[in-house]
Amino acid sequence: MAIERTEALIVGAGPAGLAAAVELKRLGVARVLVVEREDEPGGIPRLCHHTGFGWRDLHGVFTGPGYARHYVRRAEAAGIEIRTSTTITGWQGPMTANFSSPRGLGQIEARAVLLATGCRERPRAARLVPGSRPQGVFTTGSLQRFVYQQHLPVGRRAVIVGAELVSLSALMTLRRASVSIAAMVTELPRHQIYLPYLPAKWYFADLRARAPLLTGARVSRILGHQRVEGVEVTLAATGQTEMIPCDTVVFTGDWIPEHELARLGGLAIDPGTRGPQVDPGFRTSARGVFAAGNLLRGAETADVSALEGRQAARRPSQQAVADDALLAVVLPSVFDLYRDTGKDQRRVCEIQSAFGQRLGALAPVERDSHGLLYLQQPGGARDVSDDGAFRNLTPR
Repeated sequence: MAIERTEALIVGAGPAGLAAAVELKRLGVARVLVVEREDEPGGIPRLCHHTGFGWRDLHGVFTGPGYARHYVRRAEAAGIEIRTSTTITGWQGPMTANFSSPRGLGQIEARAVLLATGCRERPRAARLVPGSRPQGVFTTGSLQRFVYQQHLPVGRRAVIVGAELVSLSALMTLRRASVSIAAMVTELPRHQIYLPYLPAKWYFADLRARAPLLTGARVSRILGHQRVEGVEVTLAATGQTEMIPCDTVVFTGDWIPEHELARLGGLAIDPGTRGPQVDPGFRTSARGVFAAGNLLRGAETADVSALEGRQAARRPSQQAVADDALLAVVLPSVFDLYRDTGKDQRRVCEIQSAFGQRLGALAPVERDSHGLLYLQQPGGARDVSDDGAFRNLTPR
């Protein structure tokens, strides 16, 4: 089996992955490969046919599909290869990933890997909601696929489980499908929709849909056989139950990071978020493997994930080894790990690549027990080989 080689491999073509890929290209990385298991790039926003995307990163307001198209077009214009219908199935080595695609099986070896696989909602079965298994039970994601991709009917009267931003997205999707809203149900004492999105709740949920909000309540049973006929709701304060007639139930939120690939790679998992543990530079516990976006926790908005993708690509330093900004892991032969050690503030750099953008050479001082080199003043070009690797970096 032939092994493909690239400088940067990005797993996931959602906002975080595409934004990181564009930033890597901007900083000079020649070979960036983005793989996506879906048949189209763009991530979840391409299924959200409502406005509200791009406030923080693009400084404008886009619909979900428009927002996704913006990043896909920027990636394509930068010459980034986006390979869809391609699933990373596991790891062959520290920096080699196995993949499956319509073209067959293969392996990709990279100098750096960024995991941007996002998150998903916890479905009804994982929430242990009792009752029969009739038709008409969705998550927000499956609902949007039914309505916008498959153009299938979903029902006439719905109960939304949850009262957060994604619940508002589900409500707008239901309204697009001409489904009335019987209730929004949350176990918390109030809804979780805040500015700048709160006016959208007032308009779409309160004014247009006139959706009742039940707080401090949970859906304790789903009723119906062939089709959903209603839900049983239990009030936390009193234990009292009531039945709400409906033919559709949408479970929203309660996010789970898509961390299967991270677990297969043996990455340390944060017990609180259930995503990979990362440091402020988005480095995971595995050398050369980074993670960004909603894989780290579920879930922030798309623009926050895109900004994280950019940051993961940049990893800015406190000082510059060269005039140009350094890029984590891929670009130069020496990277920007710095440690202040008193007045001389010795630079601590890690050799991770033997090719890339040429930087001014640095004279070695010493190597510590972790293999890190303490470096002082920039040397001359004589200390840089033709491929950009540094000569004279030997322990004293």
